[in-house]
Amino acid sequence: MTALKQRLNRSPLVWPAVALVALLAVNVLLTPSFLKIRVQDGHLFGSLIDILRNGAPTMLVALGMTLVIASRGIDLSVGAVVAVSGALTCAHIAAAPDPAATATVLTAMGIALAVAAALGLWNGTLVSVFGVQPIIATLVLMTAGRGIALFITDGQIVTTASAPFKVLGAGYALGLPVAILVSLTVFALVGVLTRRTALGMLLESVGVNPEASRLAGVRLRSIVFAVYVFSALCAGVAGLMIASNISAADANNAGLWIEMDAILAVVIGGTSLLGGRFSLTGTILGALIIQTLTTTVYTAGITPETTLVFKALVVIAVCLLQSPRFRARLSRRRTPPPAPAGATTDTARPLEIPTASTPAMVVAK
Repeated sequence: MTALKQRLNRSPLVWPAVALVALLAVNVLLTPSFLKIRVQDGHLFGSLIDILRNGAPTMLVALGMTLVIASRGIDLSVGAVVAVSGALTCAHIAAAPDPAATATVLTAMGIALAVAAALGLWNGTLVSVFGVQPIIATLVLMTAGRGIALFITDGQIVTTASAPFKVLGAGYALGLPVAILVSLTVFALVGVLTRRTALGMLLESVGVNPEASRLAGVRLRSIVFAVYVFSALCAGVAGLMIASNISAADANNAGLWIEMDAILAVVIGGTSLLGGRFSLTGTILGALIIQTLTTTVYTAGITPETTLVFKALVVIAVCLLQSPRFRARLSRRRTPPPAPAGATTDTARPLEIPTASTPAMVVAK
């Protein structure tokens, strides 16, 4: 039992799982039917399904962010890539002669993902070839990308009524929303590539010590290119989901602050911002916590002005509970300090006080 307790304390997934269960319990108290799932027209509906579907874009972006952070980098441009991807797709579909054609939708998606990959390649080039700090390199695209999206849409909200395009964000397959299936598929593929091949070990080695990895023969530049391109592709697919769900491209608000949610999900999941070891399962838990927290805020009727503050407090609490140093300090305060070895007790022999007939150096035994 003690060994199991120690193993659970060392696992980075314990506290995120506890936090997620606690948030679900709060929602059940606020809405008793919160966990109820019903079947309608062969599809699953309910609050849990809504959390998974609405959290699917954050899951995707967070998965890409996990690999970037594991390589000792950061990608602040994912929100801009989300906006560019949705803007390109909706603009192409709206300008096509037959917006409802499947070929038109697939072509638009292909163009958006190709541009997203090119943006990821741009980030990777700045970081690995020119040695620009990742936070600066991606901050440039974070600013410029939003302007590119506004240029594509001419500053307007571009709407589309294409039924095939609606499937990705609001469609169903096998009884589940397509967005959930896409996110879980990407999660499974990344898990296989990073845990069943040497790619995960090479990525962790780059994050722990890039120079030692390079001297050991690891193709550092290729790995950095790959993680930034993958992160941009995940953001591109997330942009397609968001645009598909609302059948429109809003360059001002699409993907706004999603990079912050993704980074928080990665950190909550136990991945260190210093690079190295990472947890894909923890990232999924972190993304679910972020989305469940958003749902809890709306369910509890918290005003929009205090929503971000409430989310920040919960995230800080989870991160502190994950910190071994913080838990050690808490346990140290609860446990009284042990008595020093050899300390006298009530039954111990009292100290002999020297007298005129006693040598001055005599002490208690």
